Amino acid sequence: MSLQPLQHRTRIKICGLTREQDVDAAVEAGADAIGLVMYPKSPRYVSAERAAVLARRLPPFVTPVLLFVNEPLASLRAACELVPAALLQFHGDETPEYCRQAAGARPYLRAARIPLDAAEPFDLLKFAELYREAQALLLDAHVEGYGGAGKSFPWSRLPPSVSCHAVLSGGLTPANVADGIVQVRPRFTTLAVDVSSGVEASKGVKDAAKIHQFVAAVRSADERLARSTHVQLPAA
Repeated sequence: MSLQPLQHRTRIKICGLTREQDVDAAVEAGADAIGLVMYPKSPRYVSAERAAVLARRLPPFVTPVLLFVNEPLASLRAACELVPAALLQFHGDETPEYCRQAAGARPYLRAARIPLDAAEPFDLLKFAELYREAQALLLDAHVEGYGGAGKSFPWSRLPPSVSCHAVLSGGLTPANVADGIVQVRPRFTTLAVDVSSGVEASKGVKDAAKIHQFVAAVRSADERLARSTHVQLPAA
């Protein structure tokens, strides 16, 4: 027996990289993108010059992503000049107009910070409409400050259907990412996943074994979904 091929392979972003060996480990494991944090208050911050050094290690078809939080346009554009192939991620209070002006012709991700408390309202459908020019929405937990602080929001809070591409983030680990994919992917056009603290030995220092475990768990989830949604065909 054989299975029809997957409609969508879950893309993987390893975020918060600060060291060459961690970039190499992410690439070796099969990551599709790496995240470089340009927010000075983050423990995973790297300068634009350092981001350029790390990005130059990437082979073709692995994308560098520059993560900004309420960055002045001048410094954002200077960083983009140093990492010309980068996709942008806006993780602060950036308006649609700011995102449009800052990104220009570059694709960008917009973080949707979803409250942990179900009593706090958050309209993802309205947010998706406001940021319809974004390549995808990055779904993260809303905690104090910026970034998910390694916490997962309740995935059940997501609407049953959202016509956009999404990146699931916030508290993902090798242990829970497969369940997240299986629960969340049917709600969106396509789904990717983003991990940072879940594959770390300490803040800003990745664990190569955990990165490989995370990627393996994602591929396992893809196989589970393939078996549940595709009809088995007789072997030739």
